[in-house]
Amino acid sequence: MRVELTEEKYILYTNRLEFNEQEMLKRSEEYLQNMSLRRTVREFSDRDVPHELIENGVKAAASAPSGANQQPWHFVIVKDPDIKKKIRQAAEIEENEFYNGKAPDEWLNAIEPLGTNETKPFLESAPYLIVVFEERFNKDEEGNTIKHYYTKESVGIACGLLISSLHLSGLATLTHTPSPMKFLNEILNRPANEKPYMILVTGYPAKNCKVPNINRKSFDTISSVL
Repeated sequence: MRVELTEEKYILYTNRLEFNEQEMLKRSEEYLQNMSLRRTVREFSDRDVPHELIENGVKAAASAPSGANQQPWHFVIVKDPDIKKKIRQAAEIEENEFYNGKAPDEWLNAIEPLGTNETKPFLESAPYLIVVFEERFNKDEEGNTIKHYYTKESVGIACGLLISSLHLSGLATLTHTPSPMKFLNEILNRPANEKPYMILVTGYPAKNCKVPNINRKSFDTISSVL
């Protein structure tokens, strides 16, 4: 269904956060430092995660800008062990085909230093999986198709906010995108107008969790100032 504006077409923007420049710089640097600590992990603890952290993360994700304010996303929060097991089994079938035939040697060589393979135990061991769907179109009350615009961009921004929120809450995350992912519609009972976009695995990192020893590109490499 179409997301309409409220009764007044435009309202005053009164919710802006205002700080002096010194405070703005401080907050900016703190955010940078915190996000610089973020790492993708593949070893998760079975320690319980407060559901409120996950719910708040999804609500933060849903604040993302979207094309024509259509908000073309749906988030399925999976905690049930049986459902997680089904997702792992289906994902590993796709991943096994990918790693043992579909993937080009160039890609396999690129990810070799990261140590990834077709086995995905984190899909079961992590307390939560957040499965993100891209809503490509919808139906109005008369059954007419309403096309959604800039869906991939909109959902991508929402996922970034979700990852940031969970990280700043003290949780670790892993983005997982087996291809194809149509099995997620079936397992999670989602309609055909929704396309699986990402499985975001989240929880506390396991004790003595290790991550690849990698570096990030420098500011001068990734940006230009004109």
